[in-house]
Amino acid sequence: MAKIKQKGKSGAAVNYITRNQAIKKLQVTLADFRRLCILKGIYPREPKNKKKANKGSTAPATFYYTKDIQYLLHEPLIQKFRDHKIFVRKLGKALGKGQTSVVNNLQNNKPVYTLDHIVKERYPSFTDALRDLDDALCMVFLFANSPATDKVQQKSVQECRRLSAEFQHYVMQTRSLRKVFLSIKGIYYQCEIKGQTISWLVPYQFSQDVPTDVDFRVMNSFLEFYQTLIGFVNYKLYTDENLVYPPKLDQSKEDGAAGLDAYVLESTKAVDMDVSSEPQEVSEKSTQESVKKSEKRLGSLAAKIANIKDTSVSETRVEEGKEEDAMDEFPEELNQEGKVFSLSDVKAASNALNTLQSLFSNQVIYLSREVPKFSLEFVIKAFGGKVGWDASVSAGSPYNENDQRITVQICDRPTQGHMFLSRKYVQPQWIYDCVNAMKLLSVDQYAPGASLPPHLSPFVEYKEGDYVPEAAGFSGETEDINKEDVENEEESDDSEDEGEEDAENVEEQAPVTMTAEESEHQKELEAEAAGVAFSEYQQKQGKKSTKKAPKISKEKQEEAEAKELAKIMMPKKKRQLYNKIQHSKGKIADETNKLKRRKQELDAKAKKQKKAQ
Repeated sequence: MAKIKQKGKSGAAVNYITRNQAIKKLQVTLADFRRLCILKGIYPREPKNKKKANKGSTAPATFYYTKDIQYLLHEPLIQKFRDHKIFVRKLGKALGKGQTSVVNNLQNNKPVYTLDHIVKERYPSFTDALRDLDDALCMVFLFANSPATDKVQQKSVQECRRLSAEFQHYVMQTRSLRKVFLSIKGIYYQCEIKGQTISWLVPYQFSQDVPTDVDFRVMNSFLEFYQTLIGFVNYKLYTDENLVYPPKLDQSKEDGAAGLDAYVLESTKAVDMDVSSEPQEVSEKSTQESVKKSEKRLGSLAAKIANIKDTSVSETRVEEGKEEDAMDEFPEELNQEGKVFSLSDVKAASNALNTLQSLFSNQVIYLSREVPKFSLEFVIKAFGGKVGWDASVSAGSPYNENDQRITVQICDRPTQGHMFLSRKYVQPQWIYDCVNAMKLLSVDQYAPGASLPPHLSPFVEYKEGDYVPEAAGFSGETEDINKEDVENEEESDDSEDEGEEDAENVEEQAPVTMTAEESEHQKELEAEAAGVAFSEYQQKQGKKSTKKAPKISKEKQEEAEAKELAKIMMPKKKRQLYNKIQHSKGKIADETNKLKRRKQELDAKAKKQKKAQ
């Protein structure tokens, strides 16, 4: 006979533990417990039955896994936290008594701890660290652009600036950047490193007001761990690319606010060459001994090869007979959706990636002093471009404004005092739109003072039935356009506009890519613009519909009947699920139709305004 289970000895009551019980078990304060959980990656859990987990009590409580708390018992950081409290207590007593020698001795022997072992525990492989790098980069870039206050130390701000600059230099060196988007919150970047997609947000460089309703103790705990993590990642990335880590800092450029240009990347191969070029004294005895050893090895090598051949010939003959009967099997490369990649697809993807990485390779771009240098320099260099800037912004610019090698100048003012005919003037959005379009766009829409096209997010993936804006479907013209072609296009555009004005009064004007509902709505708008009453238009359309009744083919009728029969034969649960899916699709279609009608109305109003002018 099985034993009777006692209440509170198994199940949820044993698997979960409250926060107060965990603090008593670990013998730490609440602040140290929070800090420890943040560093170790332990977070609260939600049990299915809170009453059973809390042993019958219904009081509100925060629960953790009992195994997680048991895991924290062996953490060496707990002892480090206790040693730091003892150090603070002794230091306070010594300062109160005025014992300067004791104070100096305590500060020299201050307890120090590292988080290296925690990073190795939480991320056993480098791929795991890259997958969890998004939040770390967002936090580090946030503190790198924030001012130092009593809650945020100057040392941590400088450390964040160094780590962020090192990561940006790696992205520029390997040309790993893929997408950029300007939003209200900041600038979103996305890069691809070791097959992993990493996205992060960088705030704009405005004067920041430190909020008072934010708990900076919690944020500093996260920042402490993320700094260690990014330090590990940067070291691994630099060593894989044969680069010296950490990169050298040019102090003169740093004092001149050069930003990313202040860091100098060096290859480890060049360092090895310098070391090997130094004279080395080798004795003659050592060379003679090495020659004798090599001769002995060569003498015994022939006998070993003969033995290997004798034993392997019989085995290879048996295996050859089996391999001739078996067919060669080649593993198929599959993507995440299960589709098979062909060789042409791989080649096309690699060619597209190469063109994207060298997007600005033939461009020398000059930044005016009113544009954001911190972002444009990073994006342009990440795609192979060369950058120059105004001397009033920062020091160390490789190009002056009068340099004839400059092909594009980025400015953000409606009028320019002096313009060079050998270069093109664009607004900053041109750089980001070219990156997202993966080619150089025409500079006509981005001229200084011109109304810019919509800046759409490259992170949005349109599904079937969603409303797709015209700007998302229009890829744009390339940048290399001859002047004669532009003039011819302008003349053709003018002629098309004249033809549209003459043909607006005609009722039947079929659009190229419109559904039946959209074309009907367009005809109603055109009739209203021509001054025809809505009742008269309906009468005309009614007569046309009576004359020309739509004929439905037999195949469509059979398909509709088959669908209805399939619905009838469905079980009740599946039929309800099918109806819900169709209802949601109908809602999406209604929303898209509303947006399309709104777009057509705005176009009609714009045409009226053009006519009035």
